[in-house]
Amino acid sequence: MSTSGLKAIAPVPTAADFLDIVLSKTQRKTPTVIHKNFKISRIRNFYMRKVKFCQDAFDEKLGAILSEFPMLDDLHPFLSSLMNVLYDKNHYKLALGQLRTARHLIDHVAKDYVRLLKFGDSLYRCKQLKKAALGRMATIMRRQKDPLAYLEQVRQHISRLPAIDPNTRTLLICGYPNVGKSSFINKVTRADVDVQPYAFTTKSLFVGHLDYKYLRWQVIDTPGVLDHPLEEMNTIEMQSITALAHLKSCVLYFMDLSEQCGYSVEAQCKLFHSIKPLFANKPTVLVINKIDVMKLEDLHPDSRALVQEIIDQEGVVCAQVSCYSEEGVMELKNKACDALLAHRVDAKMKGSKINSVVNRIHVAQPKPRDDVVRAPFIPEAVKNKKKYDKGDFERPRLLRDEEAEQGGAGVYNINLKKDYILENPEWKFDVIPEIMNGKNIADFIDPDIEEKLEALEREEERLEEEGFYDSEGEMFDSDDEREAAEMVQRNQHKILAQSGKKGTKNAAKLPRTAGLRTLSELTGELTKAGYDPSRIQERAEMLAKIQGAKRKRQREDEEMAMDEDEDEDSDDYEDEDMDVDGEVKTAKKRKTVSGGVVTKRVPASDRQMAGLKDERQYSKAIKMRNLAQRPRNMLAKAGESDRAIKVKMPKHLFSGKRKGGKTDRR
Repeated sequence: MSTSGLKAIAPVPTAADFLDIVLSKTQRKTPTVIHKNFKISRIRNFYMRKVKFCQDAFDEKLGAILSEFPMLDDLHPFLSSLMNVLYDKNHYKLALGQLRTARHLIDHVAKDYVRLLKFGDSLYRCKQLKKAALGRMATIMRRQKDPLAYLEQVRQHISRLPAIDPNTRTLLICGYPNVGKSSFINKVTRADVDVQPYAFTTKSLFVGHLDYKYLRWQVIDTPGVLDHPLEEMNTIEMQSITALAHLKSCVLYFMDLSEQCGYSVEAQCKLFHSIKPLFANKPTVLVINKIDVMKLEDLHPDSRALVQEIIDQEGVVCAQVSCYSEEGVMELKNKACDALLAHRVDAKMKGSKINSVVNRIHVAQPKPRDDVVRAPFIPEAVKNKKKYDKGDFERPRLLRDEEAEQGGAGVYNINLKKDYILENPEWKFDVIPEIMNGKNIADFIDPDIEEKLEALEREEERLEEEGFYDSEGEMFDSDDEREAAEMVQRNQHKILAQSGKKGTKNAAKLPRTAGLRTLSELTGELTKAGYDPSRIQERAEMLAKIQGAKRKRQREDEEMAMDEDEDEDSDDYEDEDMDVDGEVKTAKKRKTVSGGVVTKRVPASDRQMAGLKDERQYSKAIKMRNLAQRPRNMLAKAGESDRAIKVKMPKHLFSGKRKGGKTDRR
């Protein structure tokens, strides 16, 4: 979490405002509509609801404050230390703790008074208990005046803090007051830090941003630090120490050799050594500023020896700049950024993650197998090819040149037909007519369409001759059945037309003749192809006999089950056999003749009587069913599952004049 994440905290109201908000909301949402002639249970419930609502409002508001203010232990160490320096960690935790306790006490008060309200025996008693409950909650909240005021101050101060991200690439500027730190950040970033010729002009952390190698960097300007023990440092200096201690950054330690800042070179060197432990594991740049006044070479030998001692330390880079004349400023910025990038790469290389990747990477280094020189081959045509020159009139013409001549982009339309590969190049720009000699060209895309059409017509004629379409007439015993079947067929066609052929869109598309192959045709085809069909023929004959025997046995079983005379039945059937060609001879269905009128055969058993003893029991069941359906029929219900709700809009909920505002509690 960065400091920008802390800025979304909502304002904290004062104790008086807090009470006004909660109590007015309670009164608004639970308006008093109670009379002495109401039932006592209704009066009790109303006041209990009022107390609970008030407690919930307090709980919600306090919960929002406690959840928005961060827990210091959950923050980044830099932000946690910074808040400790600015606001005192103990004071901050105490304020949040007091609000948490207040919320807990309010919950207990509400619980106790709700319990007492359950035994309220009059309107007066219930009202007094409600007043006492709200009064005690208000008293608890008034005592939180100081913590609320303190937290509002913290919130306002946090919102003014610079947005520092502890995890991004950071340049950290430190040193004595008035050595030119703020001037440098003003030069390399868009930050506008106040610069004055006296110490401690910068009293807090300032952040500027710059771009280097397509990456975003933050530059932090810290207040000046004086060389004295940590416990004697003030809040301004402690901000710098906190940033140095917790931010992973490149440290720029500024020195002023001209001593215009008011501090000697010796004192500045001493401060570097005293805060050196904070620079551990950070790339460090010693910046000698104000070289337009005093350069390192012009320094007194004693003072120069002190500075040289710092430069000679491991991991310290020296840079000389002048923020006044801008000499060396950009070189310093580049040097510091490169040092930090190199340091970050080294840190990653030393980490545990790199080992799991490095052992899987193999860089192949080819070795010569002999002394023969194998130079790269470049074709002569490539070597002799002229370089494209826009001013040369004999250059190869590009499509772009053509576009420029014909009006440029947006006007020029590329001609795709000129790249067609045809037998005769003159055909490229021919226009294909839609109608030719009174016929549609699209119909003649298939060159064999006439032959296919003739073959289909021959096939249809053959099927008609063989009587393929005549067998349909024998399927129906009477004209009534035929009409019923035709009606069903018409309905099916209608349903299919309405559904937009949705049901048949995934059906397999097979030709009509796909399943109509006789055994003689099959054996003929196999003989032509050079195969011996004798085994298939034997198997087909055997299957035909088995199937015929099975059908005969079924018919005999049916005849035995019939109550009618066997002699009459035997004349009604003809044997049904399957010939060798696999075509079934259709059996004539049973017809019974009574008085010269052909009627349908009556089934052996009545399905409606299944499970019932006799006709009397069946008629009784029908009567009981009709009787049970009568109540539902009177209510116009379709069945037991029909839950008709007659009044969809109860009038009492929607009547009355509507005023401005909410109507959810009418």
